Amino acid sequence: MISLGGKTLDLAAFEQIVLQHERMDITPETLADVEDCFDFLKKFSGDKLIYGINTGFGPMAQYRINDEDRVALQYNLIRSHSSGMGALLTEQQCRATLLARLNTMLLGYSGIHINLINLMTALLNAGAYPAIYTHGGVGASGDLVQLAHLALGLIGEGNFWYQGAVVPAKKVFESLNLKPLDIHIREGLGLLNGTSAMTGIGAINVLHARKLMTGQILFSLMVNEIMEAYDDHFSEELNSVKRHPGQQMVAMAMRAISKKSGLLRKRHEHLYDKKVTEEVLEDKVQEYYSLRCVPQILGPVYDTIEHTARVITDELNSVNDNPIIDRKHQNIFHGGNFHGDYVALEMDKLKIAVTKLSMLAERQLNFLLNHHLNKKLPPFINMGRLGLNFGIQGMQYPAVSNVAENQTLSNPMYIHSISNNNDNQDIVSMGCNAAQMCARVIENSFEVLSVHATAIIQAITLKGYQDRLSPATKWMFDHISALSPAFTEDEPSSERLYKVKQWLMETEVGANMKNLLGFDSWQLIQS
Repeated sequence: MISLGGKTLDLAAFEQIVLQHERMDITPETLADVEDCFDFLKKFSGDKLIYGINTGFGPMAQYRINDEDRVALQYNLIRSHSSGMGALLTEQQCRATLLARLNTMLLGYSGIHINLINLMTALLNAGAYPAIYTHGGVGASGDLVQLAHLALGLIGEGNFWYQGAVVPAKKVFESLNLKPLDIHIREGLGLLNGTSAMTGIGAINVLHARKLMTGQILFSLMVNEIMEAYDDHFSEELNSVKRHPGQQMVAMAMRAISKKSGLLRKRHEHLYDKKVTEEVLEDKVQEYYSLRCVPQILGPVYDTIEHTARVITDELNSVNDNPIIDRKHQNIFHGGNFHGDYVALEMDKLKIAVTKLSMLAERQLNFLLNHHLNKKLPPFINMGRLGLNFGIQGMQYPAVSNVAENQTLSNPMYIHSISNNNDNQDIVSMGCNAAQMCARVIENSFEVLSVHATAIIQAITLKGYQDRLSPATKWMFDHISALSPAFTEDEPSSERLYKVKQWLMETEVGANMKNLLGFDSWQLIQS
């Protein structure tokens, strides 16, 4: 049981709740803060004109709302903005959005009734989440359309994700013996104004990007092992003189992971300690860039992922309502904390970084498949009859296709502001679009890595290198080869690639590496 409130919701706890479905509760002190904020708003708003309580919304804020219509105003806001289109967000993304919105409200600045907190907590613990559409948000007054569908479910309308299926809200409430939300003062606006959809999706993106990073470091090492490459390109001496923390971290990880490898070579043993007399060397003195420059290529990817993690954590724990109900200063402040620029920019940066990671994986894959380049493996790592069998040849196409799509999707959303809402929202963030596009780039990249991993298994098996791998890369080899073993005869590969992809997305690779390498070594990579 994870307790929310009174402390930062970090990505580790977020992962446990969203990805591992850990149950949660709310600290009593936090619930008291929420109640105090609601009580303050109730008293303060009695005889004052306050946006979104007794006025219309957006450009229609100039219109006063009668007291007897205040509750209807909130319901109208929810229903009118439930205009999403396209596919639904995934069940996991809807769970993340619900948690992100709940955590914002626990900060005690939203003026919402405690019944909303209790309902959201109960739904999360029951595995039931309002179904949210992908299309509709511009990320300015927050994720208005996405969060309207969240609110629509909470008032007992629309649909839910429940037990892996899309179910009418009414059936979910009946099944769980719960009562839909009753509006008190501003629960409609409190739910809609905010960045919780882009932030929830963004948090999942960071967690998945970290898994991609871990996987690609391991696969890069395995390609170097297959080629019996020199190990000085990730040495401490070489990388410490380049003042970028990401590069140094990746090099450090490669040194830790490659310990006890029986395949990597020491340059001094082959080129320095003995006299080299050949006019033309059969072995390359320096490897291709996709093998040799891994710290320099993945270093900025690592730095981008971790900077994005900090921004997403800050946004998860920020007040992103409008207006802010500040009981501490006995006032209500109007502004734009719902604007999603921080998240939008980070999602664009993250998808660019992940695209580069997928490009590196594809280039290493191409190197393994092209016998003219590696000079060590048959064409397409074909273990059958050349010409009759095809090896990995057919699997290369989806890897290349996905990288090309990633490159196109990596054009930024952040700069595509379009004025709308009668020009009230005259500059917008497009943050939810950016987060969803980033998620697509990340999933594409897992597919690229699934092909890359399959080719690596084929190459290691063909060369008979299994027992000469480092303990860490041997662990990876054992798990992936169980899902996608080396093969001689041609067969459809979609199923095996899907199994590898799901394993890479779902497995706690970092935790397993920690056990293999020792806590101190892996902590350096994850810190």
